[in-house]
Amino acid sequence: MKAAKTARASKIMTAAQGIVEILKTEGIRNVFCVPGESYLPLLDALHDEEDIRVISARHEGGASFMAEGYAKSSLTPGVVMATRGVGAANLSIGVHTAYQDSTPMVVFLGQVHSKFRGREGFQEVDLDRYFQHIAKWTVEVKDPERIPELVQRAFRVAQTGRPGPVVVSLPEDVLPKSAEMRFGPAAIKPKPAPAMEEIHEVEKLLAAAEKPLIIAGGGVKSAQAEEALLAFAEQYQIPVMAAFRRHDVFPNDHPLYVGHLGLGTHKNILQTAAEAGVLLAIGTRLSEVTTQDYQLIAPEQSLIHIDISYDTIGQVYAPDAGIVADAREALLALTNMTLSGNWEKWAKKRHHAYQEASRLEVSHKDGINKHTMKVMSDLLPEDALFTNDAGNFAGWLHAFYLFKQEHTYVGPTSGAMGYGMPAALGAKLAFPEKPVIALSGDGGFMMTMQELETAVRYQIPVICIVYNNQMYGTIRMHQEIHYPEKVIGTDLGMVSFKDMAASVGADGYVADTSETFAEALKQALAKNHPAVIEVLTNKEQISVSSTITQIRNRAKK
Repeated sequence: MKAAKTARASKIMTAAQGIVEILKTEGIRNVFCVPGESYLPLLDALHDEEDIRVISARHEGGASFMAEGYAKSSLTPGVVMATRGVGAANLSIGVHTAYQDSTPMVVFLGQVHSKFRGREGFQEVDLDRYFQHIAKWTVEVKDPERIPELVQRAFRVAQTGRPGPVVVSLPEDVLPKSAEMRFGPAAIKPKPAPAMEEIHEVEKLLAAAEKPLIIAGGGVKSAQAEEALLAFAEQYQIPVMAAFRRHDVFPNDHPLYVGHLGLGTHKNILQTAAEAGVLLAIGTRLSEVTTQDYQLIAPEQSLIHIDISYDTIGQVYAPDAGIVADAREALLALTNMTLSGNWEKWAKKRHHAYQEASRLEVSHKDGINKHTMKVMSDLLPEDALFTNDAGNFAGWLHAFYLFKQEHTYVGPTSGAMGYGMPAALGAKLAFPEKPVIALSGDGGFMMTMQELETAVRYQIPVICIVYNNQMYGTIRMHQEIHYPEKVIGTDLGMVSFKDMAASVGADGYVADTSETFAEALKQALAKNHPAVIEVLTNKEQISVSSTITQIRNRAKK
């Protein structure tokens, strides 16, 4: 006979206290917010809970990026709070990032009084409908007694299947009301494994492959399957390529690593994907960037697609074998295949092609961006964690820096500007023992740089490297490609980021040579205090592969 289920004692508490009780059950230790009067009872309940730290940001967009970066790093749900329509709109960029990046996040939004709904009350927005398109699930809690049901469901939805953001709307009159509440256990993430016939189908496809290739995505990281991926690849000698901005999914210095499918991917790496006969995509939704505008996979190539979400498989490409499974469970199950393929020579050749593309050799002819990669490769420990903003400056990081350990990279596949520095605060809270470096351009950094004061206030020692070329460089590059010499809207003014850093209590440095950058980085690492290193860069070197002059000359031909 089954043992009787132990009844959980009920408690009388307010809706706000019920939410905090669920946060404790789910193991939440950090909550990010901009405070608002619409959810004061929730803030008050958090004040009385010593085990949960509230990080109050300067802008809701920054708070949501912090929560998203924290979630990516800790592999636990990020929690962010804001007030009604205005705060909700500000943080929506972080919700969209979490949605496209498959990051678990629970968003609590204060809502206008229930009696005022439908009257265009102060800051009223129909929040559950507003976020419906960019969240996994949205809900408004109208009765305090439903807090356990709906909020625990929110955490379960955020973490299970393909992870993502859930938005919970909280009318201000509901939060202080009391009700009898009975809570369930913390959410448990299902870990489905492939069926035996699915394993046989994969075995059949790989047995016929001359040149197989693994494309590993964020699902591998979410499932903590990095070691399983390494063991699987080594067992069968299959080369591994990282999906867009999942650099740390496989050690970049390993003989089986063959590159990263990102923006401006080197032709050597694209050639590897083009030559592969069978593609084994694990934990990736095969996004626009990863698939190079959906042109990566040709009809003659076979696709094995493994993902935790049924909806992801076949969304872009119809697979020859589609398997709904946890990445780690799938990789462990697939190690039992009997394969006699000899792919070591293929893997060695493509790894060599990757090495040629990513060789980090610098000379006086190279711009300072490349020199900073060399300095950081030499000075930083292997466990240093990078975040980056959107922008061309990231091309040097993606092309030349070797990520050798897991949990060393956090970047927005959504391409959100302003992401890098706030996400670094979240990552540093998840990994306080690691050096955390945020890379930004001057355009993106200015969008959320107010969160540098948040870093100082809460003593979160991140190092922010700002590549300052006084322009929106990526957009300028596209202007020059499509409308050469017709520059509009992309030039920016001169800003001293060193002085701005000092004004909020952070350390500030300026570098315009490899030597001054190395000295600044050494000092920032030694001081362990929030810091900004402003790197003065030349507008002409607009990308890793081209100058503005070269782009213009190509357009004239």
